[in-house]
Amino acid sequence: MTTEERLKILQMLEEGKITAEEAAALLRAIGQKTGPVGPSPRGAGRFLHVRVTDIGSGKNKVNITIPLQLVKVGLRIAERFAPETEVDWQGLTEAITSGAIGKIVEIEDEEDNERVEIYVE
Repeated sequence: MTTEERLKILQMLEEGKITAEEAAALLRAIGQKTGPVGPSPRGAGRFLHVRVTDIGSGKNKVNITIPLQLVKVGLRIAERFAPETEVDWQGLTEAITSGAIGKIVEIEDEEDNERVEIYVE
């Protein structure tokens, strides 16, 4: 785990974007050694990506990568960034844990001029 990754998690905690429990889980997850390369059971070794970009400039506002093993934490974080969206968060969790790969959600919010994307790789 790099110092930069730790600082990013602590910054999200300080800004109130994640709880202390979520920060601790993220720190534990990225601190674990990676296993052998290749397919692994039940999503181990895969990642959930949450990206929020400014539609006008194309610049990233938020770009989070979380081990898929922490999908519930990751989706709680995503829900905080886009609480007013009509995303079925439970259905999304089920799709991811069942093995879905690729872009799962893409939402453009013209009022806030933001695009939210959630995908698994």
